[in-house]
Amino acid sequence: MEIVEKNGAIEFEVRVVPRASRTELVGDHSGALKVRIASPPVDGAANAELVRLFSKTFGVSKADIVIVRGQTSKTKRLKIIGVSASDLNKAIK
Repeated sequence: MEIVEKNGAIEFEVRVVPRASRTELVGDHSGALKVRIASPPVDGAANAELVRLFSKTFGVSKADIVIVRGQTSKTKRLKIIGVSASDLNKAIK
């Protein structure tokens, strides 16, 4: 999984699996972080839950998490401000 770290933020690819039994980080999946989301992909519910998950995991505000690309796709690019690549790697393990 490629993690780009610059200007106090990280960017990485996420592969979202909506309508899962629970919301959780799974691990590397074909170069992207696989994340299971309990919400359905309707009216932005899955995106909102994705942001909540990363906000809670890293202790940053929801405003510090941006979906750079893939608003309506299962594959998204996230940017999280105030988190390092090592923080992300620790959260995955």
